[in-house]
Order: sequence, then structure tokens, then C-alpha cells
Amino acid sequence: MNSAFGVLMVPAMRIECDLCAVRDWQLGDDAALVAAANNRNVWRNLHHRFPHPFTQADARGWFSLLAAMPEPTHWAIEVGGVAVGGIGVDLGEGIYAKSGHFGYWLDEEYWGRGIMTVAVRVVSEYALSHFGLVRLEAPVFAWNPASMRVLEKAGFEREGILRKSVLKDGQLIDQVLYALVQ
Repeated sequence: MNSAFGVLMVPAMRIECDLCAVRDWQLGDDAALVAAANNRNVWRNLHHRFPHPFTQADARGWFSLLAAMPEPTHWAIEVGGVAVGGIGVDLGEGIYAKSGHFGYWLDEEYWGRGIMTVAVRVVSEYALSHFGLVRLEAPVFAWNPASMRVLEKAGFEREGILRKSVLKDGQLIDQVLYALVQ
């Protein structure tokens, strides 16, 4: 990292994969973000911070949140030059400083192509080494076995079930906790 005139300069992150690239979000991604994220099937599997419908105002809010970060921890998944999903880690604090909460999503049009497995593999490796983490946790809603397969293919191990831990889409459901530990 460089410092110029008291401003912290963070080099751009870009990882090329066989099926995609993972890179920093850019302001020009707003239309693609809204197009990919404004999908009930995507929303149904995500944290409550991810709204539905997903609007242009939500995209602006997302980019404001990213701009306030000292260093990006959430990135775009790019296919064919277009942002079609997101992936990232919420870094732990205090006694959780060596752990991160890992999450991802992908435009439904791109499901089932192996894109997310590749992205999860490269970003989990990057996050562990770059941020000095030893553990990434990824809870998955019990109704989402495809996401569980993605994590397993990327080296995450199932650790347990958090019974009736989430109220999503009007249903009280279990989460299956996966983790990657160095």
C-alpha cells in the first residue's frame, strides 16, 4: 500500500480464473449489479442486508459502503466483462480477529456452470493469506444444497447445523455451517 498526501492507496484486486475474474467493484457496475441482484431467487439465499427488490438506490448505497472501507473485502465476479455476482468476507474483530464470515451470490442466469466454485476457491485462498485469517465461516440456508456443494468442492467442511436460526421469506429455517480452516 502506498500513501500519497495522507491518502491510503490500495492496489486494485483482480484475480483471473478459468471461468471468471474476481475484481474490485467499479462505479460503472451499477446497471449490471441491479440487473443481476434484482432477483427473488438470488435474494432468497442471502443475508438480510441484501434487499429485494434491488434498486438503483441500493446499488448507490452499496458503492457508498465500499468507498468507506479502508480496504475492499467484497468483490465483483465478472464474466465476459460484466459483473454478474459478488463475493466477499466480513472480517472478524476482537477475539474473532482471525476469522471471517464468507459469502457470495451469482446472477441466476449463471448458476450451474462451475463459476462460483472457482470464485470461492480463489477468493477464500486470497482472503486467508491477504488478511492473515485462519478461519472462514460460511453458513448456508438448509434449502440451498447447491451452495453446500460449492463450498465442499472449494475445500470447506461441514461443521454443524444451527437449528431454527434464521427467519427468511416467512419461514424459520436451519443453517448449515461450513468452514475452511488453515
